[in-house]
Amino acid sequence: MTNADALAGYSPRRTVLDRFLSFFSSVGAGEGAGAILLALNVFILLGTYYILKTVREPLILNQPGGAEVKSYSAAGQAVLFLLIVPLYGAFASRVNRLWLISGVTAFFISNLAIFFALGTAGVGVGIPYYLWVGIFNMMVVAQFWAFANDIYTEEQGKRLFPIVGVGASLGAWVGSLSAGYLLEYLGLYQLMLVAAGLLTLCIVLTWTVHRRERGRTTEEKAKEAEQPLDRKGGFQLVLRHRYLRLIALLVLLLNLVNTLGGYLLDQFVIASAQAIPAAERGKFIGQFYADFFSWANLLGFLIQTFLVARVFQWIGVRGGLFVLPLIAMAGYGILAVLPILAIVRVAKILENATDYSLNNTVRHALFLPTSREEKYKGKAATDTFFVRLGDMFQAGIVFAGVQLGLSISNLAVVNLVIVGAWLAVAVAIYREHKRLTTEA
Repeated sequence: MTNADALAGYSPRRTVLDRFLSFFSSVGAGEGAGAILLALNVFILLGTYYILKTVREPLILNQPGGAEVKSYSAAGQAVLFLLIVPLYGAFASRVNRLWLISGVTAFFISNLAIFFALGTAGVGVGIPYYLWVGIFNMMVVAQFWAFANDIYTEEQGKRLFPIVGVGASLGAWVGSLSAGYLLEYLGLYQLMLVAAGLLTLCIVLTWTVHRRERGRTTEEKAKEAEQPLDRKGGFQLVLRHRYLRLIALLVLLLNLVNTLGGYLLDQFVIASAQAIPAAERGKFIGQFYADFFSWANLLGFLIQTFLVARVFQWIGVRGGLFVLPLIAMAGYGILAVLPILAIVRVAKILENATDYSLNNTVRHALFLPTSREEKYKGKAATDTFFVRLGDMFQAGIVFAGVQLGLSISNLAVVNLVIVGAWLAVAVAIYREHKRLTTEA
């Protein structure tokens, strides 16, 4: 449908794809193809991330004090984002959304070529690569969902985000599952080149979606999509608006709980690896996490496909805020009493699966009633710096725990306290989101 058709009141016919997707969520006439293209884009994006994430684990953990080094390195990402977020905002103020997304993705592709060259030359890249993967993941995923928020209205987003999210969950599962096999046959550094090729395909899909959706909207919206954003910075937007501040605090606490739980899992994995010859430990760790990620992402895919749209219908976006913290509270409560590998593995799989599916869709949908600047720049700040600020606090907790000799059970209790604060913030966001949507 063209811009003129839209203005003339033209109503497109529902396609076979539209009707098929309606089994999973409510899909209007002509909306199915765009949702599938976005789902394919994020499928490749998340699959690429999990390939790179699987490479990351042996590079960072297969060294002395690996779990602690990983924990402390994560905190460094928050410091780097203090520079990266303003640079991203400045770039977004000079180019339209198409060149913003393409330019940032091309930058990360060039980084992978550098890591490949250094790694194959024998240069140790464990810590720099760990820092880079955290930045890459936060930036590309945040700007993808900003793009999706920009394309859809709030009403469309509530209906179509669950379908787009299926691509994310499926891509994460396929990426983590295939990474184990690719790691065995190609090696760590060759996987970086595979990832570079996949990211190039993501750029092509972004151009395709941009041109398609520009032709389906009104002339005013089409012109707006070609314009750079205003000069306000991401941090400025977050500090100015209570709603964004609450979201920033939410993602900080969420990531603090998740990464502290990840540290507990790392401790168990490293202890298990000590019984294996040193030459095989890197491969063991890589294969363990490939299996762990594949199970978490398979479950996440099933939740995204069959439950998320229904949860949105039953309790809405706001109600979905409470599902993950309640699951985390149950998991760490059990772990505090029974600190064994089987418990932490199952608890983390369930926690991560819900986070990757329902909770991620909820977090992204929270930005539907915001402005374009808040979608791109504000979201970039909340989904990068404040996520990694959670890592910084987690590093402080780990450092204190090591110095005080805290046990796994003690750290699980610490996580329970943080989950309580997380639930309180969710209540505040519930009220603020209700106010914003009512006013709109």
